[in-house]
Amino acid sequence: MSIRKRLKGGFTLVELMIVVAIVGVLAVLAVYGVRKYIANAKTAEAKNALGQIGKDAASALEREIIAPAVLAGGATAALNRRLCLSASVTVPGTAAEIKGQKYQPNPNPLQDYNVDSATPGMGFACLKFEMSTPQYYMYNYTSDSSATAIGTVITATANGDLNGDDVLSTFILRGAMEGAQLKLAPSIDETNPEE
Repeated sequence: MSIRKRLKGGFTLVELMIVVAIVGVLAVLAVYGVRKYIANAKTAEAKNALGQIGKDAASALEREIIAPAVLAGGATAALNRRLCLSASVTVPGTAAEIKGQKYQPNPNPLQDYNVDSATPGMGFACLKFEMSTPQYYMYNYTSDSSATAIGTVITATANGDLNGDDVLSTFILRGAMEGAQLKLAPSIDETNPEE
């Protein structure tokens, strides 16, 4: 009879406090995990975009550029393979435009990713790279190629300010010519990736 009486008594205060403490710890871990997951999802944009810029730079190098002159019968034209020239602008133009927010690129001619389309072999237009969806990061492409030099190195950069605190996260992909091929670094340099 005493066992039956004890079962009807319910939980003690100590048992309830232990359960509340366990639930509190699990809630803290869940919040941390969700924040980490969201930050990783946002940084994936930068890593994917830089990887695509690297692939586009390698593809652009393989395209043959021929002088636009008319050839006489039996004449030849020299083929020119070179890295795309540096982009003249970052997209967006300033870090303030991605400070704790997304930026929607302007797809119109001579805007954002198309700004260098009037200059053959230059910038994002030469790479044929553009983003049509809102972006968390500011992108840039540079190379040491010029109108007279083939070039040997490229750098693609993504800067972000996900939480709007003026501390930029930076992702950098580098590439260098090895013989006639563009070799990309096996990893992306990261500084303050989840700032």
